[in-house]
Amino acid sequence: MEPAKTVEALWQRIQDRDWPGTGALLAENVVVEWPVSAERIVGRENFLRVQSEYPEGWSIRVLRIVADGDQVVSEVEVPHEEMGLFRAASFWSVRDGLVTAGREYWTEPGADPSPQWRHPYVQRL
Repeated sequence: MEPAKTVEALWQRIQDRDWPGTGALLAENVVVEWPVSAERIVGRENFLRVQSEYPEGWSIRVLRIVADGDQVVSEVEVPHEEMGLFRAASFWSVRDGLVTAGREYWTEPGADPSPQWRHPYVQRL
């Protein structure tokens, strides 16, 4: 499977809560970093546990996937019924159809307030 399709399938299987299917797309020693929360997830089983134990009420909408060889970037929107809206920019490494590494930047829209000095130059999203 080409790398972009691997990442597309990864998000779809996470959305479907297909944990065995998600695991089939991950290298056993996958490493996923979340710099915003200063966390590193090491190994397929730990990644699956973090995903499967997240409080329910969420869905995933893939906004875009861009690939250059085995490097894939995805942007997703994740609304949660109780916790609000999240977005993630994810940078994946894919080899032989398996995700081997990832670095994800998770945030909430508007979480970083615009400083007053910029207001004359910008528009609110």
